Order: sequence, then structure tokens, then C-alpha cells
Amino acid sequence: MKRTKENSEHYIWGDNCSGWHLLKSKSLSVIEEMMPPKTQEKKHYHSNAQQFFRILKGKATFEIEDATIEVESGAGIHIPPNVKHRIRNDQTENLEFIVISEPTTRGDRFDQAEE
Repeated sequence: MKRTKENSEHYIWGDNCSGWHLLKSKSLSVIEEMMPPKTQEKKHYHSNAQQFFRILKGKATFEIEDATIEVESGAGIHIPPNVKHRIRNDQTENLEFIVISEPTTRGDRFDQAEE
């Protein structure tokens, strides 16, 4: 079946951020997400899942271990398992991106204490 945001399961996370499950299985997850300006997620890692983030609109700021990396629209970044990371939207416009997780991150997210 053709998948769009309009026919996919929607959920709210964080500070009014949105996600749409374009593909949701145990072995693979594809989610389109939107983060309003000046929002971020908690730093965390996944023990099994690797992830690939593809930025559709805006510029994402990633904290990956102790590095900070900006990823612009049209580019992407791979996060291997067991790597502490978080995505932030430091910009004044919405950030839109696709996150692909293999396998799914369900039950495989370990939040880090805020420093």
C-alpha cells in the first residue's frame, strides 16, 4: 500500500513534536517526523538498532557522543547501535525528517541522565 502522512499512524512526542509511522515492523521502522523550532529529544542510545536520519526540510543539529554535527536539508546521517545521540532543532522553522531504524527501536531505547 502507498504510504503518506495522511494514511499513517500519528503520534506526539517530546515538546509537541509529531511522528508518522510509514512502516512499522519488528525488523524495520520508517517514520516521518516534525520538530517545531527550539525543540530537542533526550540524549539516548539503542543497544540493537542502527538508525539513518534523512533531513527533508530545515537543518538538524545532532549531538553524537561528544560531537555536535549540523545536517542540512537533502543530507543524512547514520547512527550505529550503542552510540549516544540526540537530535535538536535549533532553527526558527520546523524541522522535517525521515528516520529509518533497523531493527525497530521499540523496547530498545535507553535515555541518558541530563548532564
